[in-house]
Amino acid sequence: MLGIRDKRLVALRGDPKHPTTKGLVCAKSLFLPKIVHAPDRLKHPMIRKNGKFVRASWDEAMQLVGEKFAESIKKHGPDSVAYYGSGQALSEESYLANRIFKGGIGTNNVEGNPRLCMASAVGGYVSTFGKDEPMGCYDDIDHAKVFFLVGSNTAECHPVIFDQILARKEAHNDVLVIVCDPRKSPVTSIADIHLDPVPGFDLAVFHAMAHVIIKEKKHDPDFIAKQCQFKIVENGKPKKVSFEDYVKFLDQYSPAQAELISGVPAEKIEEAARLFANGPTMTFWTMGLNQRTRGVWANNLMHNLHLITGQIGKPGMTPFSLTGQPNACGGVRDTGSLCHILPYGRVVKKAKHRKEMEKIWGSKPGTIQPKPGKNTIEMFRALGRNEIKAMLILTTNPGQSLPNLSRYRDAMGKERSGKPFIVVLDIFPTRTTELADVILPAAMWSEKSGVFGMSERRYQYQPALVTPPGESRSDLDVLLDFAKQMEDRGVMPRGYVSSKLKNSDDVWNEMRLASKNTAYDFMGMTRERLKKERGIRWPAPTVDHPGTARRFVKGEDPILDHGPYADNSLNEGDIKFYAAKDYRATVWLRPALGPAEPADKEYPYILSTGRVLEHWHTGTMTMRAPELKRAYPEAYVEIHPADAKKLGLRNRDMVRITSRRGEALIQARITTMPREGMVFVPWCWDDTNSLINRVTIDAYDPGSKQPEFKICAVKLAKA
Repeated sequence: MLGIRDKRLVALRGDPKHPTTKGLVCAKSLFLPKIVHAPDRLKHPMIRKNGKFVRASWDEAMQLVGEKFAESIKKHGPDSVAYYGSGQALSEESYLANRIFKGGIGTNNVEGNPRLCMASAVGGYVSTFGKDEPMGCYDDIDHAKVFFLVGSNTAECHPVIFDQILARKEAHNDVLVIVCDPRKSPVTSIADIHLDPVPGFDLAVFHAMAHVIIKEKKHDPDFIAKQCQFKIVENGKPKKVSFEDYVKFLDQYSPAQAELISGVPAEKIEEAARLFANGPTMTFWTMGLNQRTRGVWANNLMHNLHLITGQIGKPGMTPFSLTGQPNACGGVRDTGSLCHILPYGRVVKKAKHRKEMEKIWGSKPGTIQPKPGKNTIEMFRALGRNEIKAMLILTTNPGQSLPNLSRYRDAMGKERSGKPFIVVLDIFPTRTTELADVILPAAMWSEKSGVFGMSERRYQYQPALVTPPGESRSDLDVLLDFAKQMEDRGVMPRGYVSSKLKNSDDVWNEMRLASKNTAYDFMGMTRERLKKERGIRWPAPTVDHPGTARRFVKGEDPILDHGPYADNSLNEGDIKFYAAKDYRATVWLRPALGPAEPADKEYPYILSTGRVLEHWHTGTMTMRAPELKRAYPEAYVEIHPADAKKLGLRNRDMVRITSRRGEALIQARITTMPREGMVFVPWCWDDTNSLINRVTIDAYDPGSKQPEFKICAVKLAKA
């Protein structure tokens, strides 16, 4: 709920009638009016000339962008250009960019920063259930009696959700919380059990919990027999095995063995397993599980626990991935704006899916390539090798957010022969705009209209309420202009975009059509309906469909509790995993492998990164609110007292953090929050000394292609 005076935002409050937030907002949101009107907003296009940025007109800037992209495509082919988007863009914007690059230009070099935050969650959902996105909803918080918070500092990163969990626990004495995290984040203040594994060695803990559940007969044999299948990977290929094979596999992960691997006491693992099985249990996780070289496997093992106990599809029983960005789900995952996927559950490798999208988009048959493009890390590596000649970066800050950062900053901005042409669309100056050749000023939240998609599959419309400053334009308008530039220069069919899509409403209506007859079907979400309602959960295939609370299941309410793709012939409470092979979800037998770079003699400490309550990601917005900046004016590194004593460190000493890739110079904070042998740095500050991503590792999960931000080996020294 926004207060507007003299065409300016002056106040923000929560909406008490909203079914998800129920009137709650976090500290960061409260200062959005100040952030929107911050004095250093980008207001005019800028072009780099002779090493310096000079103001340009929109026509001059977009002509240059068009020339450079067209020149690259004509000389070097479509794969010489790339698009890097964001989970902060509106859904229509991500969809349109995807349409332009894949179906118009003909390159699958389309990526976004959700690759850095949510790709492993996607991989986990797809490999276990056959489709992406949670099957439950936020309503489940009001029914759960056990919350399993894994690799999620919910208190600071998702405070509205944490407040709802806290309220549930305070109102009911029998509600319990299990936390699995190497660090004592603020979430542990409400934990009944805290499992603190050595970073990267938690897979053994999840297997041990399954071992206890089955050994003590707390599993659900009927659900397993009817709804599950078991698989192991041998010689690089999935192979079906039996439930008995799974039980035998778990023998190597008894709680005692898991303690040796993870450092978590066996009795804590046993207690956590019993609580989980008693349920009803709702599991939340986020970056601590996803940003790993075994992120997909970790997600699979979370789902395993729900499957073997039958805790899926009923109120309070669901594995629920929390997104790291406001529109990673609806804007990038659902619209297919990553290098290997297409809108609404389609993939580029399937000819049928390519043909469907070429027909909807009006593309020339064969334009969408069958081979996936380059994932985020490989895309920026290709910049450094001069293979990608031009890149459009929209509403994100890879010059601060990528792992092994120095390598990729050099790729984007180093003065060298064949330097790529970089275009950045953003709202403020960042560590990425400083590397650009063209900077385009963007309209931000409240200055443009469109749809966001939340973690529970809820799509919600936001109207434009205030005028963007200076000459700023919405990302969608810039993309429409970019498309016209590509059409005029003959690298995209004339009229491919310009004759069909004029505004956000046009794009939304095409998106609805693309979703029709898929598991995401939201044909019922007309613009008119979205403007009246406080969001609708897909699938919602007709205008009178109220939206879907829980997928895969037929519940008590024949409309609200199940979606149109659950078989209507099911009995009440039955589940059909309609997107999975044989309609059975997969319980995976995954080896409990560790991280890419464990601690060793040369680099004896493990670095992990994260956020604080007052700041978000690279601080591009939150650092513009003086109140938020004062709360945490400078970066810090948390060091356990035992480690600080060995190193001769005291509070506020400057610490040199060095990895095999780079170093940072950050102030010490001596605390027992990280476990011994681990250090923790929030990554929100952009000063050169504090760019902790110069230290982090760019090894990535072979399945999800998501980097292992959370774990790398470092050495520490007093600076």
